[in-house]
Amino acid sequence: MPSLFQQLRTLPRAAWILFGGTFINRFGTFVMPFLILYLKEIGYSTIQAGLAVGAYGAGHIVASASGGHLADRIGRRNTIVLSMFGSAAAMLALSQARGFAWIVAFTGVTGAFAELYRPASHALLADLVRPEQRTISFGMYRFAVNLGFAAGPATAGFLAEHSFFFLFAGDAITSVLYGVIALFALPQGLRTFVQGERAGGAIRVALRDRPFVIFLLASVCIATVDFQMGSTLPLHITSLGFTPRIYGLLISANGVMIILFELLITNSTQRLRARPVIAIGFLLAGTGFALTGLARTVPALLATVVVWTLGEMISSPLAAAYVAELAPERYRGRYMGLFVLSWSIGMLVGPPLGTWAFAHNRALLWGGCGLLGGLAASLLLLSSPKSPAA
Repeated sequence: MPSLFQQLRTLPRAAWILFGGTFINRFGTFVMPFLILYLKEIGYSTIQAGLAVGAYGAGHIVASASGGHLADRIGRRNTIVLSMFGSAAAMLALSQARGFAWIVAFTGVTGAFAELYRPASHALLADLVRPEQRTISFGMYRFAVNLGFAAGPATAGFLAEHSFFFLFAGDAITSVLYGVIALFALPQGLRTFVQGERAGGAIRVALRDRPFVIFLLASVCIATVDFQMGSTLPLHITSLGFTPRIYGLLISANGVMIILFELLITNSTQRLRARPVIAIGFLLAGTGFALTGLARTVPALLATVVVWTLGEMISSPLAAAYVAELAPERYRGRYMGLFVLSWSIGMLVGPPLGTWAFAHNRALLWGGCGLLGGLAASLLLLSSPKSPAA
């Protein structure tokens, strides 16, 4: 096995452009981590704020279903460009919304445009690299995401203390910048949609792929847990008397850990069977969030972040590469869309359920996170690793 540095050196130039654009976009993801706090600031209740964040999840579902289809039909690059310019416009519209119905509607539209690029980016990266490079490539992709995320929330926390509008404007500007980079510097990638193809053919193939379906179910479970990071975790932290800046710094710690350690971990785990390793990561993620209910000090909260971040670092690069391995080439964009869809469902149900539980029974919330992490791990460990569609 070549060294980590040797593997990274062999990645194509277009992959590095994708990583750079992704970093810019992710750095500017200012609004979503602070949306609940923003809505509380302008007078909405905890449950209303949770419902609004859930609307972003509904948009995420639309993006996942259509993003994979568009990635195969109009090309990966065109889908990324549409996503970036559309999300910038929607984000600015959301900044001006004040009625609750308008906030929910624009949050859903923002989610649809902002997340449209994900299946296309994953499919384009799988197009660009050799199969044996996929795990480390997705690790590097996540490195770029989290390099931006390490600085983004801390910057956003500073901006939020001056004006929440700065969050919306900064988010829109970085989306436009990535859109320009994609338009002029990224290759188109594969277009695998065939004229005359039967509607729903890709879905039928995927639904017959039993291990893939089980993997999607496990992903829904852990996504429901993961999206507590942007919904109930900030509420828990502020309920303990800490400021939004502390929340931003704790979330940035997640990104810093990934920057320092994930590629090293991925360099080792890529040699192992994917499903058991992903299962371990899912279990650690659920355990880390379960422990949040016991944390009352900043060091204790940081310790829980370390646990669930370790689970994320172990599972995430392998998960995306595993989907690329399972997917038939002609359906790669749509398989990636279904994978992102599983996380969209978690985003749709996680914040509303989490904020409801936070308001009524916090032990149920954090204990439920641990149970979902265990269920996700069990699904992967008890299912066959072979795929008829691979």
